[in-house]
Amino acid sequence: MVIRINLTLDTKNARQHYIGVLDIAGFEIFDFNTFEQLCINFTNEKLQQFFNHHMFVLEQEEYKKEGIVWEFIDFGMDLAACIDLIERPMGIMSILEEECMFPKASDSTFKAKLYENHLGKNACFQKPRIIKGRPEAHFSLVHYAGIVDYNIGNWLVKNKDPLNETVVGLFQKSSLKFLANLFVSYAGAEGAPEEKAAGGKKKKGSSFQTVSALHRENLGKLMTNLRSTHPHFVRCLIPNETKTPGAMENPLVMHQLRCNGVLEGIRICRKGFPNRILYADFKQRYRILNPNAIPEGQFIDNMKAAEKLLGSLDIDHTQYRLGHTKVFFKAGLLGTLEEMRDDRLALIITGMQARSRGLLARIEFQKIVDRRDALLVIQWNIRAFMGVKNWPWMKMFFKIKPLLKSAETEKEMANMKEEFLKLKEAYAKSEARRKELEEKMVSLIQEKNDLQIAVQTSEDTIGDAEERCEGLIKSKIQLEAKSKELTERLEDEEEMNSELTAKKRKLEDECSELKKDIDDLELTLAKVEKEKHATENKVKNLTEEMAALDEIIAKLTKEKKALQEAHQQTLDDLQSEEDKVNTLTKAKAKLEQQVDDLEGSLEQEKKVRMDLERAKRKLEGDLKLTQESLMDLENDKQQLEERMKKKDFETSQLNSKIEDEQAMSAQLQKKLKELQARIEELEEELEAERAARAKVEKQRADLSRELEEISERLEEAGGATAAQIEMNKKREAEFQKVRRDLEEATLQHEATAATLRKKNADSVADLGEQIDNLQRVKQKLEKEKSELRLELDDVVSNMEQIVKSKTNLEKMCRTLEDQMSEYRTKAEEGQRSINDFTMQKAKLQTENGELARQLEEKDSLVSQLTRGKQSNVQQIEDLKRQLEEEVKAKNALAHAVQSARHDSDLLREQYEEEQEAKSELQRGMSKANAEVAQWRTKYETDAIQKTEELEDAKKKLAQRLQDAEEAVEAVNAKCSSLEKTKHRLQNEIEDLMVDVERSNASAAALDKKQRNFDKVLAEWKQKFEESQTELESSQKEARSLSTELFKLKNSYEESLDHLETMKRENKNLQEEISDLTEQLGEGGKSIHELEKIRKQLEQEKAEIQSALEEAEGSLEHEEGKI
Repeated sequence: MVIRINLTLDTKNARQHYIGVLDIAGFEIFDFNTFEQLCINFTNEKLQQFFNHHMFVLEQEEYKKEGIVWEFIDFGMDLAACIDLIERPMGIMSILEEECMFPKASDSTFKAKLYENHLGKNACFQKPRIIKGRPEAHFSLVHYAGIVDYNIGNWLVKNKDPLNETVVGLFQKSSLKFLANLFVSYAGAEGAPEEKAAGGKKKKGSSFQTVSALHRENLGKLMTNLRSTHPHFVRCLIPNETKTPGAMENPLVMHQLRCNGVLEGIRICRKGFPNRILYADFKQRYRILNPNAIPEGQFIDNMKAAEKLLGSLDIDHTQYRLGHTKVFFKAGLLGTLEEMRDDRLALIITGMQARSRGLLARIEFQKIVDRRDALLVIQWNIRAFMGVKNWPWMKMFFKIKPLLKSAETEKEMANMKEEFLKLKEAYAKSEARRKELEEKMVSLIQEKNDLQIAVQTSEDTIGDAEERCEGLIKSKIQLEAKSKELTERLEDEEEMNSELTAKKRKLEDECSELKKDIDDLELTLAKVEKEKHATENKVKNLTEEMAALDEIIAKLTKEKKALQEAHQQTLDDLQSEEDKVNTLTKAKAKLEQQVDDLEGSLEQEKKVRMDLERAKRKLEGDLKLTQESLMDLENDKQQLEERMKKKDFETSQLNSKIEDEQAMSAQLQKKLKELQARIEELEEELEAERAARAKVEKQRADLSRELEEISERLEEAGGATAAQIEMNKKREAEFQKVRRDLEEATLQHEATAATLRKKNADSVADLGEQIDNLQRVKQKLEKEKSELRLELDDVVSNMEQIVKSKTNLEKMCRTLEDQMSEYRTKAEEGQRSINDFTMQKAKLQTENGELARQLEEKDSLVSQLTRGKQSNVQQIEDLKRQLEEEVKAKNALAHAVQSARHDSDLLREQYEEEQEAKSELQRGMSKANAEVAQWRTKYETDAIQKTEELEDAKKKLAQRLQDAEEAVEAVNAKCSSLEKTKHRLQNEIEDLMVDVERSNASAAALDKKQRNFDKVLAEWKQKFEESQTELESSQKEARSLSTELFKLKNSYEESLDHLETMKRENKNLQEEISDLTEQLGEGGKSIHELEKIRKQLEQEKAEIQSALEEAEGSLEHEEGKI
């Protein structure tokens, strides 16, 4: 799917448009973590750093760029220290690669180098703690997700990843595409000289490339690709560590959200302005909310227009900010603006609909009024024409009138020729103009293409410049962030240095004091040694004097003893001094050890203090986050509860309104359809009555005209008698009576039609209620039918279980001897009977289905009405779903599309304007051509028609002249025959009497028609009553069918009980068979006892068969009833 999308997005321009999906494993912290976990965690660390920079730094930099007042928030999410520890020179990866180059290197040397370079020098590198029960760990890294202990066993072998070159060559030449694609990018030792021979530069270490180097290279390419695109992030969270469904460990989820930076992102979205729109787009989209705020006809800056529009709306001014090029909104405000816009559009559209419907209704009413007036005018003209049709002067006028048009036709022909010449000239001019416009259009198209090429090139250059600017801005932001971090680190280190220098001074003072004590002790030692030497010299002198003065020994014994005691004391003093010296040397060594221990404890205290400060910062941040999240959650909870209550109340109201409206609409639609049908029938009857009435009126008009002609003739003849006048008056009175009777009859018919309409409406309402009752009965029957189907399914499953148990019994019975074959056959016969019973049950099911079909045929009229209702309900539900989906898609896509839509809209508008200009030119050309062709065809056809009409007119004039001459001759003949008419008048009077009698007969025929109409009405009443009786009979049949179904259900339940008894008996039989088998296995009983048991079983089988036959008979009896 991604490949197909990229193929559609691909263009021939230098700028690429594509999408990519990156799915990586999450952060891994196991009990035993090795080289694979380090690579995965390193990639996660890099991507998390990219996310933090993209989410926190760039977002806040955009606020500064747009000139929004914003305090920069440092979330403490910098992961550069851990990344540098892994990937920088003399980091973990580089030391690993260096060790892989040496043949005598091992895991222990690798560990020693790591400790030598990083232990105590980098806070992210630590010694692992020894935990009982866990495998050995060699070092620990402080990742953003926690501290991970790593075991470096076999890391050198894994990093080298040795592969046989010949095997790789075979894999690359494999016929399997998948296997060959796996090793396409592999470059071995043989590939290097080939590249060199081909003239390409050889990459460094192409013959020996480690896994860590490949991983770093691919990761670097991925990061450059991500920085050059617009990324979107999807976070996957683990709800628990036990892989149990429905369990949520809140501390684990909160830890993942905190480590992934999601909480900080939510805080920025809450505090910041996540939604932003360009001023032009905002003005174009939301101007409809208050058009008066932005007056038309005046040029106003987009920023000022947006500011005025937002100020005129009832919105909190703290919820939005105005930047240099965009409007920034807090979370939720854009949704409220969209709701306001939807409400405004709904009001406008409903108003337009109301006006358009009113206008259409007025137009239709005006058409009806015009038709009525036109009908009245036509009727008046026809009556006037019928009154003047036989007037001789009018006949003469009809004959002379076509002759008057010949002169007019000649004038029209002359005018048409002049117009034709003018149109020819205009056509020639339009053709010349068209050619000029075509030439201009070609030149404009060329200019447009040149402009499009220039626009594309400028767009490409602008895009490249924008990309460079974005890269420079990103690098600037990164450098500023790094400089800030370095300054912060420098300040921390300076503080630490000042503290260390103070401690160092204290230790130096203590050391100087100890040195002074040691110097004093050394001086005392020197004095003691001098005294010792002096005493030794004295001893020597004394020995010499003792040797010289033996005589004085006796005298000096006392002195000798005293001297010996003094000597002993000096010796004791010397020993004590030597002991003191030894103790001082030991104290010196101890002090030196204490100084070393104090320095180590100082370093440890520094580390502990750093860790405590970090933990303190983290805990403070977590406390703040938890407090803020708790406050936000409580507020959100209250708001959501209020919204839920409002939404529930609104939904309940809407559902009740929708149900009421649906019921009302269904009832109204039913009534409308039935009333329309009845109205159409009554209109047909009324039209028939009107036609009859028109015929009577025509006959009356003909009679009146004949009477008038007769009266005129009688006056001309002068032979009108008083008796005839009285007869005529009587006939006129009778005619008026007949007319009144007809009018009264029509009024009575209209009254009866109104009563019939009322009765029809009442009957329609009754029918609707009856249909509703039938629907309820049908629903009950369908429920019963579904319950019966479920019970049948249970019976089928039970039967399947019986069949399975029977097969198991047959397997057990196979081990029996030949004597048990009869029992097997009997058991098979029992199974056949059960199968017959299932067949009978299937027949019952089919018959039940046929009954259901009959019911459905009876209820087809009801289902047609319910289908319309269901379709309306489904349409409403579909529209609701579409609305919800469109609102969600709209809210989800509006934020992502608006930034990219502006540029495309501008280009699209330019392109559409050019296309519209082109299409307008083409339309003008096509219209001109069409008009020319129409005029040409019109003039040709008109000329042909007029020449034909002139010839026809000439022929008609000639015929009329002949007719006129014949008429003159006829008038002369009439003058001669006037005398004969006197005699004929008497005969005509007698004929008039006959006509009067005929009129009386026609009046009687009209009375008969009226009676027939009354009969037809009575027949319709009878049909209506018959339909009512049929409805009642169908209801009775439905009731009887429901009772029969209830009986069938009872019989079915009885058959189920019978089946259960059969099953129990079958189980008893199986138990008896098993007992028999056990008895046979143990030695069994005698054949006589087995025959007795067989006879008992046969008797029981016969009883079962009789019971089955009785059940079948009862079922057949019930089926016969149905």
